[in-house]
Amino acid sequence: MPGVLAIYRWELRKLRAQKRTYLGLGAAAVIPLIFVIALVAEGGRPEDVAFGRYVHDTGLAIPLVLLLFGSIWMFPLITALVAGDIVAAEDRHDTLKAILTRSAERHQIFAAKALAAGSYAVAAIAITGAVALVAGILASGFNPITSLSGTEVSAPHGLALVGASLLVYLLPILAIASVAVLLSTALRNSGAAIVGTLLFSLLLQLVDILPGLGTLHPYLLSTQFDAWQGLLRTPIDWAPIVRAAWVCALYGIPALVAASLIFLRRDVASD
Repeated sequence: MPGVLAIYRWELRKLRAQKRTYLGLGAAAVIPLIFVIALVAEGGRPEDVAFGRYVHDTGLAIPLVLLLFGSIWMFPLITALVAGDIVAAEDRHDTLKAILTRSAERHQIFAAKALAAGSYAVAAIAITGAVALVAGILASGFNPITSLSGTEVSAPHGLALVGASLLVYLLPILAIASVAVLLSTALRNSGAAIVGTLLFSLLLQLVDILPGLGTLHPYLLSTQFDAWQGLLRTPIDWAPIVRAAWVCALYGIPALVAASLIFLRRDVASD
């Protein structure tokens, strides 16, 4: 009986054959390039966001600014493009009955699909970070960066912090991917799952700015997109990073459990 890793490799091959995979990863690469080209052409700088004032001083600031801008719709959309389709695609192509009647167990198939969705999200963040770093360094140089505490950080140390920031940023992204997998499994429609994931993300952003709901702020998934900023303080502030880890788990794990239960109980005989 094929193991999860064998099915996972098959799911990755299927992702490589889908246009939406390249659409999402292409966007992850193109958006940083457009951002850097616009900065070079216009000479302006986003002064109203953290690290925005340093985009012409060091290329290390470019990926950090993109992390701030991308949390509203960019990264949730890129993530939902594949995670929202990972199960629903089987319904669209009428192949779910075939894969569920093979020798593999249902829980193995679901685990492989969830891993494939998570791998795509990791690839998207990695591509954005790599392209933003390379383009930023070519445009603004590999120079020290000033931390949020006002301390100058050497370029090599800053590079390590940028990489760590991308890893912390993955926590809410993987939670978003889990929600997209749940909607993909429950709704059986890729478009509805993708739109539903975006609406979920935007709803959290709305709740975050509504007056009188300040007590919810630390526990919203949208808030965890800023947890990486704790790494850019001197000394490092681990509190938001630790909170992001368990808050994102509170969103992501129940979503995956619910999706797996729906998948395991799916009646394909009547489909």
